[in-house]
Amino acid sequence: MSKKRKEEWAFFLNDRSRIAYNALCRKCVYNCKQSFRAAVIVCPHYHSKRSRRPP
Repeated sequence: MSKKRKEEWAFFLNDRSRIAYNALCRKCVYNCKQSFRAAVIVCPHYHSKRSRRPP
């Protein structure tokens, strides 16, 4: 990975210099991936199985 690209992706790089996403985003098909360092507060595409669905 080039130096410029490393600087762009610094928030996503793990200790092995690989791009790592949040656990909720790993299997998601949408391209709105979040870093593993971020705490996911709201994701428009994620729906928990434990949440109540509107009737």
